[in-house]
Amino acid sequence: MNIDGVYELIIIGGGPAGVTASVYAARKQIDFLLLAGDIGGQAAWSGDIENYTGYQFVTGTELTLKFEEHLRKYKFPIKETEKVINIFKEANIITVKTGKGEYLSKTLIIASGKRSLELNVPGEKELKNRGVAYCATCDGPLFSGKDVAVIGGGNSALDAALQFTKIARKVYMINNTPVLGGDKVMRDKLKEAANVSIINGAKVEKILGEKVVSGIVINKNGVSENISVQGIFVEIGLIPNSEFAGILEKNRLSEIKVNNSCETNISGIFAAGDVTDVPEKQIIIAAGDGAKATLSAFKFLMRN
Repeated sequence: MNIDGVYELIIIGGGPAGVTASVYAARKQIDFLLLAGDIGGQAAWSGDIENYTGYQFVTGTELTLKFEEHLRKYKFPIKETEKVINIFKEANIITVKTGKGEYLSKTLIIASGKRSLELNVPGEKELKNRGVAYCATCDGPLFSGKDVAVIGGGNSALDAALQFTKIARKVYMINNTPVLGGDKVMRDKLKEAANVSIINGAKVEKILGEKVVSGIVINKNGVSENISVQGIFVEIGLIPNSEFAGILEKNRLSEIKVNNSCETNISGIFAAGDVTDVPEKQIIIAAGDGAKATLSAFKFLMRN
């Protein structure tokens, strides 16, 4: 950090976008700080990844380890436990406020990603981490040989259900639309699995259990049904981690608006990856955005 206590760049987020932005910043010898809630982001939640260039097949855990290995080759400050709560800009200095302090910088890249949406049904909050979970990769092994329900019908739900075909005794896939979405190759694999029951057009009414999950109540065609499960994995979508960025322009989904150079509406502030309005949320797209954001920040620093 410079003598005046101001970094040239601060990067928020440790997922594919934040990691790639950091690697590019290190190679450009930019004086920067990485504020990473965790390394890997949503990539760490993924099961089998078959569309990341250079790997015909890799798990989310393996790819995350590769990200971290690459990141640790460079010497720069990383803070992994500080949650960003606000950002603001005065004159040419950007202030990033966390739960533990404030950091000053000339430029900022926001790569804070997204987090899981919740069902908001009775029993969910009470049984969170006691059978209700939002990451099959993280918590799936705890339910080996048990019956589980996966809620959702998109790629994240399909990925979770496919992971459970190898772990759980029985997998109920509960989807509130008439048919499953997601990639056809994933749908086909799921339909071939002997221990999967797909229930389309059903909504979750309630999660059952005293100290731990014991079941779930669903409603299909106006009829309620109790299903006995020990684990419930919610995969109904994601919401951007953008609440702290109140000074930036966002779309109706709370995604930060950027142009093709990852610039936001505030000069010197850039955004990359799933927290932005860039179409198609993919690991490789987020990584590419991270590279672009750092290159744009570097050009900004050179001009100013």
